[in-house]
Amino acid sequence: MFGRQVTLKLKPNATAELNRIVKSEIIPILRRQKGFREETIFVAPERSEAIANSFWDTPEDAEAYIQSAYPQVLTALANVIEEIPTVRTFDFVTSTADPTFAGKLA
Repeated sequence: MFGRQVTLKLKPNATAELNRIVKSEIIPILRRQKGFREETIFVAPERSEAIANSFWDTPEDAEAYIQSAYPQVLTALANVIEEIPTVRTFDFVTSTADPTFAGKLA
């Protein structure tokens, strides 16, 4: 599996609105993407920062998402972020969160 980590610089007091946007707009977009497996988001309100981790079957699936749907996600986030997010990619190694999820290692 493959992972994308997106670091978001949030506008002040944007955590609640970020949560609403993720649940109502972004998760539905992600679920329509080939190879999408999971999304986790961590927020540090004291730093106005969020980390979004998405997990994909293959790097090609993640790249297809970047080309087709990621611009929609950026548009959805426009009112809660200060700048263009930073994106980093990783090979997935292991997880203790869900044995069936971790068992899908490529």
